[in-house]
Amino acid sequence: MRLSVERKPVKVYPDPKRVIARFFFNGEERAVEVVKHVLALSEKEVFGIISPLLQEYSKRHRNITKILTRHCKKVGNAIRESGHDPESLGKYQRLLIGSYFTHEYSIESAAFFNPSIVEDPDQSELVEGEKRVIISFRAVGEGHISSVVFRRALIDKDNNITVIPAGNYIDEAEVIKNAVYNKKLFLKKAADSKIDIEILDELGHKLEEKFDYATLRRIILDTKSLQEDDLRKLEYDKILWLSDTYHEISFSRDTDISDRVIFPISEFERKGIEDARFVRFVKSDGSVIFYATYTAFDGAMIMPKLLQTTDFYDFKVSPLHGIGAQNKNLALFPRKINGKYVMMSRIDGWNNYLMYSDRLTVWDNPVKLQSPKFPWEFIQIGNCGSPIETKDGWLVITHGVGPMRRYCLGASLFDLEDPSIEIGRLNEPLVIPNTDEREGYVPNVLYSCGSIIHNGELIIPYGLSDYCSSFASVKIELVLDRLKSSECLIKMAEQREAQGDVMLQEEDAALTGEKTAAPSAVEQGKEDPDPQHKH
Repeated sequence: MRLSVERKPVKVYPDPKRVIARFFFNGEERAVEVVKHVLALSEKEVFGIISPLLQEYSKRHRNITKILTRHCKKVGNAIRESGHDPESLGKYQRLLIGSYFTHEYSIESAAFFNPSIVEDPDQSELVEGEKRVIISFRAVGEGHISSVVFRRALIDKDNNITVIPAGNYIDEAEVIKNAVYNKKLFLKKAADSKIDIEILDELGHKLEEKFDYATLRRIILDTKSLQEDDLRKLEYDKILWLSDTYHEISFSRDTDISDRVIFPISEFERKGIEDARFVRFVKSDGSVIFYATYTAFDGAMIMPKLLQTTDFYDFKVSPLHGIGAQNKNLALFPRKINGKYVMMSRIDGWNNYLMYSDRLTVWDNPVKLQSPKFPWEFIQIGNCGSPIETKDGWLVITHGVGPMRRYCLGASLFDLEDPSIEIGRLNEPLVIPNTDEREGYVPNVLYSCGSIIHNGELIIPYGLSDYCSSFASVKIELVLDRLKSSECLIKMAEQREAQGDVMLQEEDAALTGEKTAAPSAVEQGKEDPDPQHKH
């Protein structure tokens, strides 16, 4: 019998009015022609076009003149090719040129789903029993490009949830490329990204063991300029694209959390930033930092990456390395265990794995933790966010995929000191798509990227059929008691399966007329063949 779960009467829908102003470029040749057309206009004509544009779009963007000026700078080469010095242009000429290389992109026009939830760093001015939280979502717009967006919400003493309405503007972050790279790790990631090994060997001879972005860019551009083969030039471009995956981003301090969007920056994530799993991580000294694993997608290749922040204004971004940093579904434990970082993953696409590491960005030696066990998860099992520490063990909300590709949410419990030990797993789903939730962008899918415990309840934000998001809650003691009950204990289930195998063997033997040998004293456990080697 399934546990009783309360669905909250709150839904968060995609809003097509949420737009950002992005750089728009259709090639160098066309850009030169556009610039020539604009610079052939008189000052009066330029002002007559740009003035109403500024009035209209200033209502849709916080600082449209700053955006247009920045986009004008990006086509400096086209301006020079047209026979003009970019520095000699008038203010309105710059703005008008910038407008021709700008387009609006609706980040939420298609879907708003796969949420994760963490405690807000700011818990001031609350009454007893309340908690302020930050919820991240996967927002999908035109071309199925995914980005990470945020909402702030308040959970009251009765665990009612109020999602604070979003602001009127959306801002992309300023990108800061000041990373220092480790040559060995960088070249290994480049090789994993299918970049030409011969070129990487050549590059390795020119780089120091540690190098910065400016040095890498200079070497790449100098070497690329000597190449005549376009395909070889592309390989050098790919190295620069990879370097873009290491960066920092910073949002203006006058933005609300709902104003901030983490949009794809590098070519290796140009098709989307997917399913960020945020976790509130407590360091050994008691300080707190927020991490998020996410999937970068370029349309063909997946690259797991890591975000880190203390305030949700400034983020450091880096790719994850190692055999275990493959595929989707990486989720970091909220603290070290026995002095090591711990991560769950799904490297083969259908089983859960566990990894330990001394370094946050390097993950090797994955060990299989869970395989599909019940009919509703036969196709695959994966995590739905970082494990949650409870008095009885690490609680992991899982997703299982069953017949008709239906995604359901389940739960498992693991040992606190040795999370490779699975204590219990629900033999029935915790949450399944009901009739109101099964229709959407991708039907019959419930999915979450993180949950939280508050006031004695497990609160699970979840995406509904890859379209919008809602919340469910269940008493945490009910979940833990069920996971510790006999029908959910993993060892007892394994013993029953083993007994079933023996019974089948006996039945087969009876049908064929063969006799099954009686178990020996050793097999019955009455005698230890090697008393010096106990398990």
